[in-house]
Amino acid sequence: MIELVDIEKTYNTRYGVKRVIKPTNLAFYRGASTAVLGLNGAGKSTLLRMIGGVEKPDRGKVVKTVTVSPPLGITNTFNGALTGAENLKFVCRLYDIDIKRAEAFVEDFADLGPYFHEPVRTYSSGMRGRLAFGMSMAVDFQVYLIDEGLSAGDARFRQKSRDAFERRKSRSDIIMTSHNMNTIRDFCTRAVVIDDGNVTPFEDLDAAEEFYMEVVARRR
Repeated sequence: MIELVDIEKTYNTRYGVKRVIKPTNLAFYRGASTAVLGLNGAGKSTLLRMIGGVEKPDRGKVVKTVTVSPPLGITNTFNGALTGAENLKFVCRLYDIDIKRAEAFVEDFADLGPYFHEPVRTYSSGMRGRLAFGMSMAVDFQVYLIDEGLSAGDARFRQKSRDAFERRKSRSDIIMTSHNMNTIRDFCTRAVVIDDGNVTPFEDLDAAEEFYMEVVARRR
């Protein structure tokens, strides 16, 4: 289970303090995959970063009793001076997984060719996305965080990514952001909608989509 206990998050902007996530209590249980809906800038990525431990809430805490991936789609956590393979070795040591097996998997999955052994700072954004996705899939997480991660790469890689998650649905859950409701319905069974800092949970995707479309219409 992942439990958000009285979490809050604010940012200082040129226009003043913005409360991205107002006081929130929320639980994500095993066996259910969750979509995170909201307008651009609503706080979807911020929520995933806090769940993944990449960013801390200003108040409250995130309690996890499951293994959780870093957010797929966020690619600025690499050491740019190290190669893709060297970055992977660090992850393998962190999660205590076999380096040789992980290298073989990621080199094939990410399809970077010789760039796998070149510094990450030489990668395009798409290559970084493929490396991040491959590295996360090399670890058997119980919950995967996907920040528009299924849109990384070309059509062939996107299909490979979707196929990989189809195979893991029976043993892993997903918390994902996406603007594509078809993708959400393929992978998720419930949703939360973020609007003006409020995080509202829905057990029914139709109800979540209806509420989200009301938010979109209200902001036009």
